[in-house]
Amino acid sequence: MHFEEVDAGDYKIYAGAVERSKQYGYVAAVVVVRVRGRLPKTEAYRNEALSGGFAWASPREALTHAIKAGKDFAFNRIAMPV
Repeated sequence: MHFEEVDAGDYKIYAGAVERSKQYGYVAAVVVVRVRGRLPKTEAYRNEALSGGFAWASPREALTHAIKAGKDFAFNRIAMPV
């Protein structure tokens, strides 16, 4: 699994690229946690198979997609469809 953390305003984005198998590629996964504000840290959004589990050719592509999904949620409160 490849992993990346990104700060996004009041949220922290945890993006992952999970290897399906060598021939299938990497599935994008994201968890968004609210880390600032009056409330305690709270998981705000999670999707472990973005884009219906589409397999990206490289971990970088999957991570980029996961980070974009996390930012879309953090800044617009829009969750990507499963």
